[in-house]
Amino acid sequence: MQVSVEASNGLERKMTVAIEEEKIASVVDGRLKDMTKTVKVKGFRPGKVPLKIVQQQYGDQVRQEVVGDVLQSTLYEAINQEKLNPAGQPRIDSLKSDPGQGMEYTASFEVYPEISLGDLSSETIEKPVAEITDKDVDDMLETLRGQHKEWVEVDRAAKEGDQVNIDFKGSIDGEAFAGGEASDLSLELGSGRMIKGFEEGLVGAKAGDDVVLNVTFPDDYHAAELAGKAAQFDTHVNRVEEAKLPELNDDFAKKLGIEDGSLESMKKEVRESMQQELESRIKTRLKSAVMDALINVHEFDVPAALISQESEALKNNMLQNLAQQGMQQDGMQLDASMFADEATRRVKLGLIMSEIVKEEKINPTDEQVKQKIEEIAAPYEQPQQVIDWYNADNQRLNEVKAVVTEDLIVDWALEKAKVADKTMTFDEVVNGQKN
Repeated sequence: MQVSVEASNGLERKMTVAIEEEKIASVVDGRLKDMTKTVKVKGFRPGKVPLKIVQQQYGDQVRQEVVGDVLQSTLYEAINQEKLNPAGQPRIDSLKSDPGQGMEYTASFEVYPEISLGDLSSETIEKPVAEITDKDVDDMLETLRGQHKEWVEVDRAAKEGDQVNIDFKGSIDGEAFAGGEASDLSLELGSGRMIKGFEEGLVGAKAGDDVVLNVTFPDDYHAAELAGKAAQFDTHVNRVEEAKLPELNDDFAKKLGIEDGSLESMKKEVRESMQQELESRIKTRLKSAVMDALINVHEFDVPAALISQESEALKNNMLQNLAQQGMQQDGMQLDASMFADEATRRVKLGLIMSEIVKEEKINPTDEQVKQKIEEIAAPYEQPQQVIDWYNADNQRLNEVKAVVTEDLIVDWALEKAKVADKTMTFDEVVNGQKN
């Protein structure tokens, strides 16, 4: 077997493999001889068919089969011989296999890039620093009250924050359209649940009013047949309701499941929960900043085949999420190229982190994996069941191990880079909001 490799553009490699005729002919002859024992040919007894007859009738077919088998068996043998590391499935560009001439084929593929770990010492990574104030706790308590509000019917015009119960029929150019009709629908004004102009048009309406809402569907609306079109909704208001918030007292604490049912205990538990959320979000932001720094200090070509695979995976995840939300339309199509930028980032980070793991010999210990599982299980009512669930399956354990590995890479990077504290509020860290 003779192998030659030609480097073309970037990570592209073209490999030519030549196989001598003797290797092919010997396999073909062996198979044809075996066939003489089993093949049925008119005029000959079973097992007595002359080799020449079998060659005449089946020689071409058997040679094609052997050529295919030899191609498969030698392709990765040649790749290993040349110490290549393909990224994606090799593509066979040409194949010559004339009888008596041996065979020769050309395969094209990308290889994984060679990566040298970059210098993080010039990178500055911002670490969020935040404290939970009494106002933050009060705001969270108000949010909890809002989550447990009750709706009470009122005899007045609707305002933002109220809930209206409506019936409506939608039309475009006088024609009804699928999904444009509803009855007994409760809608909180200001929730942003409906397209722009719909909820705003109901502010000021009273029970019994008939309101015509003229709105336009967004250009990027998920139903392509409605995107960018002007529509009219004939709407009847059945009733107007205002929110009634529960009193912030011991009864409310009991309703939330506070063990001793006291307001002070509820505030304490809310603060502790907020602290856990804050620490989690700080860790997530810090990890994201580290990943940005790793991208900044590593320049290399990323295999297009891997980007394509990751783009397809992201597209499929999007379609699954849309289906779960009931938003997927029959025949909905998404172009995988929409996800190319995110796919490129993911693939690049994966290659960088693999190199860090290899060069720095990062390997989570069993104890570190155990601690991570216990951390994941802690918020659950029966943490031991969660721990047992992870320990019962190697795949789930490997998923946790991958998370721990990323955490160790983050720690490694933070030791190499400059870390600057950035003072932020709770809302800025958790919700990305400024007070």
